[in-house]
Parts: sequence; C-alpha cells; structure tokens
Amino acid sequence: MNVDDIFKVPKLSGSFGNKRKLPDNPTPELLKKLKIEQPAASTPSDSNGAPAKPRTRKATVEDVEDDDSAAPADFAPGGDADYFVEEDDEGRFFGGGLTSEQKEILNIFENAGEDQEPVEQLSLAAIRRSLLRLERAVNKNQDQRSKYPNDPTKFIDSEADLDSAIKSLLPLAQAPALAYRELVRSGSVALLVGLFTHENVDIVIDVVELLYELTDDDVSEEEDEDADAALRELIQALVDLSVLDLLVENLPRLNELEESDKQGVFHILGVFENILGFNPALSTILVENTKIMTWLLNRMQAKDHDENRGYSVELLSILLQNSPPNRLAFGEGDGVEIVLNILSQYRRRDPADADEAEFMENLFDTLCSALVEPSIKQSFLSAEGPDLMILMMKEKRQSKSRAIKTLDYAMSGPQGSPVSVAFVDALGLKTLFSAFLGKPSKKGKGSASLPVSEDISHILGIISSLLSNLDSESTHRIRLLAKFVENEFEKVDKLLDIRDTARSRLKQTDAEIEAEKKEADNEDDDMLGDEDTWYLRRLDGGLFTLQMVDYILAWIVMEDDGIRSHVLRMLSRRNQSLQNIVETLRVYHDNVDDVPRPTDDQPLSQKEILENLMVALGNSS
Repeated sequence: MNVDDIFKVPKLSGSFGNKRKLPDNPTPELLKKLKIEQPAASTPSDSNGAPAKPRTRKATVEDVEDDDSAAPADFAPGGDADYFVEEDDEGRFFGGGLTSEQKEILNIFENAGEDQEPVEQLSLAAIRRSLLRLERAVNKNQDQRSKYPNDPTKFIDSEADLDSAIKSLLPLAQAPALAYRELVRSGSVALLVGLFTHENVDIVIDVVELLYELTDDDVSEEEDEDADAALRELIQALVDLSVLDLLVENLPRLNELEESDKQGVFHILGVFENILGFNPALSTILVENTKIMTWLLNRMQAKDHDENRGYSVELLSILLQNSPPNRLAFGEGDGVEIVLNILSQYRRRDPADADEAEFMENLFDTLCSALVEPSIKQSFLSAEGPDLMILMMKEKRQSKSRAIKTLDYAMSGPQGSPVSVAFVDALGLKTLFSAFLGKPSKKGKGSASLPVSEDISHILGIISSLLSNLDSESTHRIRLLAKFVENEFEKVDKLLDIRDTARSRLKQTDAEIEAEKKEADNEDDDMLGDEDTWYLRRLDGGLFTLQMVDYILAWIVMEDDGIRSHVLRMLSRRNQSLQNIVETLRVYHDNVDDVPRPTDDQPLSQKEILENLMVALGNSS
C-alpha cells in the first residue's frame, strides 16, 4: 500500500484550479530548484561606492496570487490572526477561525459596556457633569450656527459634540429616581425640548430617542415609588413645555425612506404611547391640540405594510379607548370609511404574517371602540359596514371572528336599531345562525366543561340586540323568530346546550368563591365585603353567558307558543323551569345601571325591558 496515495490532496476546482501544483513525489532535482534565497532589499555597493556585483540566484519560486486578492500580511489558514499563537506543547496550531478584523470587532463589543459608568456608580455629580456638557454643547452649536449660517464646515464639529452629549444621557434612564428630578431642576428638559426646532433633523431624532428611553415604563417596573414619582414629574414637565405639539410638528419633517428617519417616526409614536400609558387623560389633549389624528389616518393608508404603519393603528386604538371626544374626532375625519376600506382587503385574504395580523386586529379594535358613540354607528351604516362584516363572516377567514365582534358593538343599545334593520335586510340572519350552530370539534365534542368561545359570546350579543331593537310587529322580527322554529327548534336546543355549559362553569366558580370567602373570613381579610369583585368574577366564570342565553330565551318564549312548549319540555328534563330563567334575569336587572328615558318616545331602557320580561315569564310559569 502506498501511503502517499492515501494522503493525496484532492484536486481543487474554480479559481484555485489554476494554481501551480507540486508533483506527488518530488525528485531530488526539483528539491534543489526549490531552494530559496532571500533577495536583497536594495542594490548593495562596495567600499568604493560602485555597485557591487549581484549574487547569482540559483532558483526562485514565486507564489501565485489568488485571482480575488493578495493574502494579508498576517495570513494564516482561515485568515486566523491567532493561528500561530494558539498552539499546544507539541506545536500543533489551534486558531479560532477569526481574522484580525473580526477579532477586533468582537473586542469592541466586549469592551463597550466597560466604558459606561455602572448604574450603582451613577452619582449626582456625574449626572450634573453630563447635563453641563449638554448645555455647553447646545450653546456652542447655536453660537457657531448663528455666526456661520451658510458655512457648515464651521459648525460641523460642534454638531458632532452635541450629538455625543445627547447620547451620553441615555444611561440616565437606568436611574430615574436620581436623574429625572435633576433633569427638571437644572432646566435640561427645556434645553432638550428646545432642540426640536433644530435645523438638523438628526439632532431632533437623537432627542426623540432619548425621550423614548427616559419615558419607557420599564424604568419603574420594579414598583419603585421614587422612580414612579420622578417619571411623573418628568412627564409633567415635558407636557408643560408643549412636547406633544412639537413631536407632532416634527413628524412631517421625517422622510421614512431613510432608515434613521424611519426609526425617528417609530420613537415619536413610542413617546406618545409611553406618555399616554402613564397618564391616559392626555389622549384627549393630544388630539384636540395637535394634528395627530390626521397624520395617523393618512399613515395607516399606506399601501406597503411596515412597522410604523402598524404602530400608527395601535396608537389610534389607544387614543379612542376611553375618550368620547377622540372618537367623535375620528368620525369627523372619515375614520370609519378609511378603516373599512383598509379592512376590505382581508375579506379575500388572510394577513401575510404575525405583524400584519396584529395590524388587522388593531383596526377592528379601533372600529369597535368608536362604535360606542351613536354618531359612529350612523357613519358605519352609511359606509355599508354591516354588508362588509357579513361578507367577512361568509368567507371564514381570520377576519371572521373580528367581524362578528364589530357587529355586536355596532348593534348594541337603542342607537343600534338602524344597524339591526340593515343587518336583516342584508340577509345576515342566515350567516349569523350558520356561525352560531357551527361544527363542534372532534376533540371537544360532548364536553360540558369547555369554556364558551368568544365568537359565541358576541353572537349571543347580536341576537340579544336584534330582539331588543327590532319592532315587535315588523317583518324583520318575524324573520328572526322564524329562525328559532325551523329545523325542529335546533337553534333553541343550541341555546340550551350553551346554557348547560355556562351553568356548569358558574357552579364551579361559585364553589371557588365560597371557599375563598370562608378563608377570608377565618383570616379576617378585607376582601370579605367586596361584592363587586365577586360579581365580576362570576361574570367571567359563566354568569355573563348565562344572562345572555336566558335573556334570549325569555324573549322567544314570550313571543312564540311553539318555542315556549319546546323550552318547557327541555328544561323539565334538566330539572329546570322558567322560574330559573327569571332568577337569572333578576340578578341581571339588579346590576344594570338605571338610565331614565328623557321622554316617553324614547326606547325602553335595558332595565325596563328586564322588568317586563320577568313579569311576563312569572305570569306564564
């Protein structure tokens, strides 16, 4: 066996195939030719100054350079700078596989944190030095810009110093209790806010990023009361300096085709979210005093989806959550039609990824928040919102559940009567009850302990609104009641099945509450008398679904004798009666706010409807 044949180097392909190769078994003659002599760095001279006779070069072998580039001076296998340094006792080499440049980059990242002062060493003196550095940088830059407005070379260095001074304040977010009050006391907050009018947009972006970090709610995540108080003081100082107005005014200055400007827009939206999260009452002030609503409505209509488009809808949803004036401003800006136009694309397709799915969810949430207002319900009807929601329910895509929820909000309350009529006219009953019956999953078939889905809860809300809002003698109401009679009362049976599941859940919840009450009584806990907490707990534990089902059953039993007979028969099999439904409605009635009607022409309130239903069922039981 020829050992040399076993360890032959395989042939190389590509550009390396042109390199000069040695034969497998070099001859003695060839070894003599490969003897290399070091060439002289320069032509030597003799003692008389004449050029000396050069020495004869017997053989010279020159390495052929690669086609791409010459080997670096610190060449080693793999370009590893430590290949010849890291070796064992026997002289074998162990490199890390990294070039000098790569190792230098790693060292920079490893040492990056060493240059910053740790939080525990961030003293008040260090904070004041940083703030003083900022003040000097701002003054110097303003002075040089005023002296040489047309010669950027004169103030470019001071601008770089200002950029560095702003970024050096980022670590202050790690010590809010110590740093934020000093920021306000020293006037540095006013100095930073003043930079929003700076001619250089990059400086504005630096300040925005700083405020984004300083107002992040993570600074007080450890429930530090001092940190919370300091953050509150900082935010109040920013608001007093009109930071909300200045941030909105800077949005049009940023060109999102540039990556830095795109990040600047993201951080501006983040500052809004941070401030509103700490003080939600400012949302109304933000919409009233700025053009943020117009900007958000325009930004969300962009064709290409990106992070800032999704963030704009998320912020809009936040602004509308608990502010009736903001909802009205949304409607006045054609917000309902804009949202419906954007949502229409999800009738035929699902969101492309998780980010777009969240974008779609926020659009629906925004619409649902706005639909609390009667004027928004009318705008929703005028923009043919019910028709679009019904089409989405038919397509059975990801938007289906959100469309059901939106219809529930749109048809709720007495002001939802026009939407309820339009829903029936658009043939929504067939689609609604198809979703109501559904097909039980094989895994959960026959299980009474499974929770009622969110879709079922909203479908029950829609049916309840239809029964409350449709006129008693109208064809729309007759068509609704006919749905409960057809196919041998299959919808009624479905209601009773949901009722059984809700009762089982409520029974378990009540048992847990009673156990907690006994434990609280034994320990003399303050939670013993908190009945509102227990009621909310019962609502989540099945009472809400039970109330919706019994409300629907009360209506249809009262209006149709065939349905009444069927319900009585099915209840008796469960050892139940109409009196059990009355008891549920009584609990519902006792916890509904009493809103008196301004005039007799107004529709009955929910409390009055419940009173009449209890009387009707009590007389017939």
